[in-house]
Amino acid sequence: MFQRQIILKLRQWTKKPDRRPLVLRGARQVGKTTVVNLFAKEFDQYIYLNLEKPETRALIENEIPFEEMLITLFISAKKSRTGKRTLIFIDEIQNSPKTMALLRYFYEDANELYVIAAGSLLESIILRNISFPVGRVEFMLLRPCSFTEYLIATEEKQLLEIYAAEEIPAYAHNLLMQAFNNYTYIGGMPRIVATYAKHKDITALFAIYADLLEGYSEDVEKYANPGMMEYVRHIMQHAFHESCNRLTFERFGQSQYRSREMKEAFTLLQKTMLMKLVYPLTNTRLPLQPNLRKKPRLHLLDTGLINHSARLFVDLIGSKNLDENFRVKIAEHIVGQELLAENYSVSSALYFWTREKSSSSAEVDYVFPFADILIPVEVKSGSIGKLRSLHQFMDEAGHEFAVRVWSGKKSVERVKTIKGKSFTLINLPFYMVSRIEQELKNTISII
Repeated sequence: MFQRQIILKLRQWTKKPDRRPLVLRGARQVGKTTVVNLFAKEFDQYIYLNLEKPETRALIENEIPFEEMLITLFISAKKSRTGKRTLIFIDEIQNSPKTMALLRYFYEDANELYVIAAGSLLESIILRNISFPVGRVEFMLLRPCSFTEYLIATEEKQLLEIYAAEEIPAYAHNLLMQAFNNYTYIGGMPRIVATYAKHKDITALFAIYADLLEGYSEDVEKYANPGMMEYVRHIMQHAFHESCNRLTFERFGQSQYRSREMKEAFTLLQKTMLMKLVYPLTNTRLPLQPNLRKKPRLHLLDTGLINHSARLFVDLIGSKNLDENFRVKIAEHIVGQELLAENYSVSSALYFWTREKSSSSAEVDYVFPFADILIPVEVKSGSIGKLRSLHQFMDEAGHEFAVRVWSGKKSVERVKTIKGKSFTLINLPFYMVSRIEQELKNTISII
């Protein structure tokens, strides 16, 4: 059960003294329904409501008092209203704005019930302010599987034990790098990971990738006005080749489309959570204030979808270093994906840094907020002397810590910028990206 980390988060939710209905957010096929069905086994009884079905919507949307609606709901489900620990899962809730509003009454008048809601393209509903009762619900964001979840799914029990240790032994480095490379190839979409774990055959995954991408296209077409579809389809054809690249909206993908239409279409596609426009920081200190006047960088949901869409599997299979392929972009992308993978907060985000001057421009792949400082994170395999952008960041930063993600083993060293400022460089192998916060704590406490 590779969803166990999400299950742990759900258990924590059940124990909150002021528990509110939980709304699961996330892209299509990240496992929202599957994980709730698994979690339901921990309850005395389970009521599943799919609001795509008219008869189910009618059951909840009846113009009757809330308490009477609950009685009707339990009778219809053949469940007991009292004396049982009950989980109610309202799926596809975007189909019923009235049910969204009713969540407040589950919180105020029936708090003994455990209520979870989810649905496709909820972001579109939320951003249109047809939203959930403020202060009466809480949100959890689900993402593709992390590397840890991939190891669980593929039953790499020995590697899991090694990976969970406080210090990873040097002899395990090549084994973990090989496993991480495989994870990077296929990505973290739950259906993909489960199928790969069962068959260990990448070719068996191609039809699933195509089905996933078709599903995202269908979602967009449900909510896009007809005038936008031309631009949306163009982006879907070209975006996967632009992973981690800075975007120019004007004539994107060698088109003749104008900036305004392209930006509007990208904004629409972000609502599917298939892709995200990340605007850069231009400062090296808090607060986190992305500069919306700068070109954004494009991040996609999952590296497996990128590899499939860009037809990269042949090039990736058998490579020794992630950063040899696709102009380093796959390596950069999987690092960003891992930085987010085990963070279930809807406010979590990726950040990168840029300085654009005529004399010397610079760009650091990621910036990681840690305590009250911003840690630069560069994805590289070259020598320290080539980390020019990271050096420029450190010259301006008010601290002395930086991270390089690479294919080598973990190490910590004291180095100098080109201008002579000393700082501590923490070298982390790709498979340790999810442990970045703990590694920073350990290193800083020692130094």
